[in-house]
Amino acid sequence: MKKIWKEPKYNDDLLKRAEEISRKFNISNLVSRIIAKKNLTDEEIKVFLSPTRYDFHDPYLMPDMEKALDRIQKAITNNEKITIYGDYDVDGITSVSILKKFFKDINIETDVYIPNRLSEGYGLNNEAIEKIGQNKTNLIITVDCGITSINEVEKAKSLNMDVIITDHHEPGEKIPDAIAVIDCKRDDSKYPFRELAGCGVAFKLTQGISKRLNLEENLSLKNLDLACIGTISDIVPLVDENRTIAKLGLMLVNKTKNIGLKELINQTKYKKIESETVSFGLSPRINASGRMGHQEDALDLFLTNDPIRARELAKKLEDYNLQRQEIEKRIFDEATKMVDEDNEEKKCIVLGNENWHHGIIGIVSSKITEKYYKPSILICFEGEDAKGSGRSINGFDLHKAVENCKDDLTACGGHSMAVGVSLKTSKFKKFKSDFEKYADKEITDDMLNKIINIDEIVTKKDMSIDAINDLKKLEPYGEGNKKTLILYKNLKINSIRTLTDGKHLKLLLEDDGTNIDAMGFGMGMLADSYKIGDKIDIVGNIEINSYNGYNKIQLIITDLRKSILQ
Repeated sequence: MKKIWKEPKYNDDLLKRAEEISRKFNISNLVSRIIAKKNLTDEEIKVFLSPTRYDFHDPYLMPDMEKALDRIQKAITNNEKITIYGDYDVDGITSVSILKKFFKDINIETDVYIPNRLSEGYGLNNEAIEKIGQNKTNLIITVDCGITSINEVEKAKSLNMDVIITDHHEPGEKIPDAIAVIDCKRDDSKYPFRELAGCGVAFKLTQGISKRLNLEENLSLKNLDLACIGTISDIVPLVDENRTIAKLGLMLVNKTKNIGLKELINQTKYKKIESETVSFGLSPRINASGRMGHQEDALDLFLTNDPIRARELAKKLEDYNLQRQEIEKRIFDEATKMVDEDNEEKKCIVLGNENWHHGIIGIVSSKITEKYYKPSILICFEGEDAKGSGRSINGFDLHKAVENCKDDLTACGGHSMAVGVSLKTSKFKKFKSDFEKYADKEITDDMLNKIINIDEIVTKKDMSIDAINDLKKLEPYGEGNKKTLILYKNLKINSIRTLTDGKHLKLLLEDDGTNIDAMGFGMGMLADSYKIGDKIDIVGNIEINSYNGYNKIQLIITDLRKSILQ
């Protein structure tokens, strides 16, 4: 894998706009340059930096919102039984929790149903609908699923149940014949933002119900902490309304009144929750319950009002996550060994094994793709049947690739960067061969070069504590608003060593008399490639390292090279 650094380009208009932003909003030149590239108006910058509860879009603009509210109001008036049907990942769990808690706050009891990942898979299924029907449900409200469930909606209707779909995934050519289908990705949607997560759509539904029933605004806003966690975890773009949900929600998360969420935060040992601690601390623990087939524990955690029960459930999620990590490491080690032992140089990676856990192979596929920078699909054999998960690289449409091999599969779904597949174990070799042939034809050598898109080139004048602290105004970070990746050139190595038995790289660098600390996590193997006195260029992130009340600027290295200026 070849890494190519793509440096940012500046022009006079951009620099002039950056100066204007810096002056108007009293922010550093570094941060103003980053914001200038987003091409936002002054009003949009104001919302970007400091959104308020008045910056949410009108929920009535969402497709079929009025139809959904009519049916929900009828169900409330007639005391009908409502079942909320969700998904087993973080987005789904938080979506169900938001709706369930909101209804409970207005004295409406609802049932919930979340399919088991291992035995039922994603989305609506006919067996589940039959169970819900036997429980005398009149109305099913889906969250984070349902937009492609044509047959399942017909099944529900045949059992005299109405269905309201709330989803955020791409619709097919036809949408289900439900009472209402709230999805901003519908072609006829007039909603000003189409990238909400499932929990965002569920939150908007509670806003709509609040307006319809003339309820206090706080009844919907109080669940922004859960909407924030689901939104960040689902890796939707953190722009527009998603950013408002995430930024306001993080404020609520840090003083949450949700007993279960508070206990989960205690398990992570984090003192403050930010977007990155959601992604790497809370999200894996919530997801682990679904991956291990215990999705109901994560849901119960967010719904319980019993502190003792909350503590027990948070500990369970912690244990599930530890199990998940052990299984993930084993599968990753086995997969990398299989790749490294394969003498053929291929443009993609397709692996199969009967001892792999199909709830976890998606995470491993992502790590394999990151390590080798090639599209990968990992498949676990379960007797005659097999299930797989894949991740892609920029420029290669993975969904189109598996669709090209659909004769080898019993089912497939996903999008350009991530897919899920099902097939007969006996068809694995044929699928592997067909997929490799397609990839060999469609993937160019240039696509296998990892492009590192650098946001900013910094110099010594940017490296003040105040300027780096200003970067926090760009949070929360996520898709569409990534953590700023900087390039710092011509730094002299004054000290170089490894930490943690050679695993990590620790550098003391100098720029014209100013010392700067740098850490390269997992880069210990590079220590022998550099020596004291070398001049290097570094790509990475800048942060403030606080220790014993003393603040120091630190670079977190993504990549480095010997400087061409020395």
